[in-house]
Amino acid sequence: MSSHIDTKQIENEGLRQVWSVRDFARRHRLDKEEEKRLLALFGSFATKQELLANAQRPCLFR
Repeated sequence: MSSHIDTKQIENEGLRQVWSVRDFARRHRLDKEEEKRLLALFGSFATKQELLANAQRPCLFR
């Protein structure tokens, strides 16, 4: 059985935050090439949701 979800009750404030691309890259330990790519894609600022969706990190294996 399904139920109605009120979209006004869903919290999405964290995803709407505007971040500096350089700050995001530093906090998420992205390399300089990835930071440069995100800067070309978005400019100096983007929402957290956009950055999380577009950031690419290589897999780290032992």
